[in-house]
Amino acid sequence: MQLPTPVYKPAFNITRASHLVSRVRDLGASRAFYCDLLGLVVSDETADTLWLRGLEEACHHSLVLKVGEQPAAERIGMRVLTEEDLDLVQAHFAAAGFPTAFVEVPYQGRTLHTTDPAGTPLEFCATMEPRERLFAHADRYHGACALRLDHFQIVTPQVRESLDFYNGMGFRLSEYVMAKGSLEMVFLQRKGNPHDIVFANRAGPRLHHCAYQVPETHHLMHVCDLFVVKDREGQVEFGPARHFSPGLARFLYLRDPDGHRVELFPSHYHTIDIEDAPVEWEAPAFKVGGWIVPPDRWWNDTMAFAPR
Repeated sequence: MQLPTPVYKPAFNITRASHLVSRVRDLGASRAFYCDLLGLVVSDETADTLWLRGLEEACHHSLVLKVGEQPAAERIGMRVLTEEDLDLVQAHFAAAGFPTAFVEVPYQGRTLHTTDPAGTPLEFCATMEPRERLFAHADRYHGACALRLDHFQIVTPQVRESLDFYNGMGFRLSEYVMAKGSLEMVFLQRKGNPHDIVFANRAGPRLHHCAYQVPETHHLMHVCDLFVVKDREGQVEFGPARHFSPGLARFLYLRDPDGHRVELFPSHYHTIDIEDAPVEWEAPAFKVGGWIVPPDRWWNDTMAFAPR
């Protein structure tokens, strides 16, 4: 397969996966899951919205939970470096034929709403209200001790189109999966580890998961123990194990009370240098869980994006 030529100096600087906005039915149940078990921190809350962040995050939020009648993913968020970059991103998406609108979003600076070739609803911002990193607050570390948001995975039939479009914005292809000559998955990054966003070949667009980094491997085991103690082991979907496949990280997949999937993992390798070429995997050598076969629902049970 012919891979696109990397764009090392794009016209604008998208820096990283930033935040996820989701809809849930019960904020109390969601707070117990994300704060008590995963260890996220509440930055602000109202009667119908929770703004959460990881322990090492200095931005106001990496996860926004809004009360809705049905669970859904609302938008995935990306950060750009400057306000000028935000205007350039808007012009780029508009020139590509995608709808764009600047909107007001609490705790964020000027925010752009748009859509990518897969149909993924996106928002970009350059600034967000800061909050204290909690490195020095050992008493705030509990549960899985989630540190920071790392990446998203989207399922869509438009894998090749997504690769070409994101490559044009400076996302580097770190790894990809082929199956009988067909491109099945692409792992794309801006911040120097294997991925900020992944596209996998399934009906969509739908959100497969978001992922948070935790400090150590033993936090994966510890949070599993907590789910058992609280009689919620059914929410432990897949793992702990290691990906003998893109990313190569140890992992654990959990489902929140509304079915949103969250991956926890302790580390990634770096893919920053110019000689870091994309790694090709070929099914069936591509093994998501190494020696553990993922359940069917891990492949096929994904979260719809909210109607817009």
